[in-house]
Amino acid sequence: MKLLLDTHVLVWWLEDNPRLISPVRSIIADRKHRVMVSVASFWELSIKFRKGRIDRNGSGAWHDAVAEGFEVLNVVPEHYEALEVLPNVDGHGDPFDHLILAQTVCEQATLITADRQMADYGIACLGAS
Repeated sequence: MKLLLDTHVLVWWLEDNPRLISPVRSIIADRKHRVMVSVASFWELSIKFRKGRIDRNGSGAWHDAVAEGFEVLNVVPEHYEALEVLPNVDGHGDPFDHLILAQTVCEQATLITADRQMADYGIACLGAS
């Protein structure tokens, strides 16, 4: 199975946060699954770090994710094409989420997230909390 971690799920994993429920933690840990993290997540973390909103920076999270064996998912033209036809969901304008959603579709992956709005896009999601 191909899995794409939402930004907060990556942080919960790296910090061993109990908000990431055990069954999902086990799925991520299972090496038969391809676990990916979008470059959008590291970009989001870097921006929030610069603003002083979080303690974890994007560059450190990148290194930690790679050390965990996660694949960094770069952006390719097909991701932009998927983004351009992504439906509009009222009240959900987060550009980082939109790119992660488009990548999930394009990569035929399952998104692991605690953000219930992500499921409103009709994309395969697995609840993280």
